Amino acid sequence: MELKIEGLIPDFVAEDFFPARLTIENGRIKSIEKLEVAPGTLPFILPGLIDSHVHIESSMLVPSEFARLAVVHGTIATISDPHEIANVCGLEGVEYMINNGKQVPFKFYFGAPSCVPATEFETAGANLDVASIKALLTRPEIKYLSEMMNFPGVLGQDIEVLEKIKAAKDLHKPIDGHAPGLRGEVAQRYIDAGITTDHECFSREEALDKLQRGMNIIIREGSAAKNFDALIDLLETYPDQMMFCSDDKHPDSLVDGHINQLCARAVARGISIFKVLKAACLNPVHHYQLQVGLLKIGDPADFIVVDNLKKFKVKQTFINGVLVAQNGKSNIKSIESEVINHFKIRPIKLSDLEFLPPSPAPENLQVIEALDGQLITNKIEISTTHLIDAQERLNSNVEKIF
Repeated sequence: MELKIEGLIPDFVAEDFFPARLTIENGRIKSIEKLEVAPGTLPFILPGLIDSHVHIESSMLVPSEFARLAVVHGTIATISDPHEIANVCGLEGVEYMINNGKQVPFKFYFGAPSCVPATEFETAGANLDVASIKALLTRPEIKYLSEMMNFPGVLGQDIEVLEKIKAAKDLHKPIDGHAPGLRGEVAQRYIDAGITTDHECFSREEALDKLQRGMNIIIREGSAAKNFDALIDLLETYPDQMMFCSDDKHPDSLVDGHINQLCARAVARGISIFKVLKAACLNPVHHYQLQVGLLKIGDPADFIVVDNLKKFKVKQTFINGVLVAQNGKSNIKSIESEVINHFKIRPIKLSDLEFLPPSPAPENLQVIEALDGQLITNKIEISTTHLIDAQERLNSNVEKIF
């Protein structure tokens, strides 16, 4: 059965749009026929949007339900790091994510979690050693080695860390990075180890330093960490080295929008639509070698239809030629999912949360300062005057008192 659809197609070489009719057959683009039609009468047909780094678990949804929401906003694929479920359930958790994602028409590309547990100080539910990582990387569903958070281990030549990196290199699979604040010579050493991306840059200067050293920078704008405004202007100069991601996307914000919101904001900043589409669509496909179509004859029919290139409100989303969303409604049906849960903890008592400082109580304490819109924290010293109660217990104070 053939499907025909007309619209304005991007030409990334000429950096222009041309009116055309797509013919889709058996899930692929059979032909692209140029039309003699007034451009203003047609919608835009664009490659599908890709979240280039996300922990599906942060959405508090299983992959199949995440897909139901994401396709409404034109997202057709994700580069998904199952670190969080692996940290609790190990390989069983990774297997669960892969199998659940396969049950819906959406393109999930999972990585092998490189740092489970994240640090030696963590009490985790599992430990993915070198053998586990090698086993995962041999699977076709595993496209890359997930973010190497242990950058001190990379810099310090930790044997296990280097073995995991080597396993990915041997299979020609990319290695994702995680190195907030790393710059200069130490950043170069991290890159030289074979790590190709970073989504943790929180300043323009840091991102620029890594871009100039050949690294790919993923602009993160999620529910917690927000780095879009700091980094987006670099896309104008480095359109072939940048991508978009959410990292952590809570369900309420996923309802409102996804990568399409970043496209709209980038265009509003005056950045060329073709550079924006490279970051949102093309670069992830090329970097991770994804089986995702880019509006070429013979490609999988993965694309979206939008009315204009300012708001990026998605009218239709197609994956492998299947209409998976239309006019704000998902066509992906909910499925019954098995339950996987290794969460075990005894009841928490108030005394478990109490902290008795040394007696006599110190005048000042070193504390962690959380920063709005960032995952990095500050180390500061505050007075205990307003924190010690009559029983000499240390209590939190939500008011800013320093």
